[in-house]
Amino acid sequence: QVQLVESGGGLVQAGGSLRLSCAASGSIFSINAMGWYRQAPGKQRELVATIISGGSANYADSVKGRFTISRDNAKNTVYLQMNSLKPKDTAVYYCNADLTYYSGSYYLNTLDAWGQGTLVTVSS
Repeated sequence: QVQLVESGGGLVQAGGSLRLSCAASGSIFSINAMGWYRQAPGKQRELVATIISGGSANYADSVKGRFTISRDNAKNTVYLQMNSLKPKDTAVYYCNADLTYYSGSYYLNTLDAWGQGTLVTVSS
């Protein structure tokens, strides 16, 4: 009923930039927070950045000043602009959304939704 689809990953040299996008679709009533997480090989998934519907954002210390999260509420889409990329930024990046969706004609349910992930590789 609800799907998050990411795009924009790829291979880039250190110092380069990439922009990730994540569009939520389906029977969505509202979306509170949206965010990006990443998981490097052999490591746990970690928070990169989150943004609430009002626009307030939060970043991991490791990406502050280099990454910018934004969202288009009308399109249910969140973006992650990544600049000055470093090899340690290499990971699978996952989109996340804390949302409410229509479940049947009269009911609403909440969901912590995840995308399938998009690989970002930064070469040295």
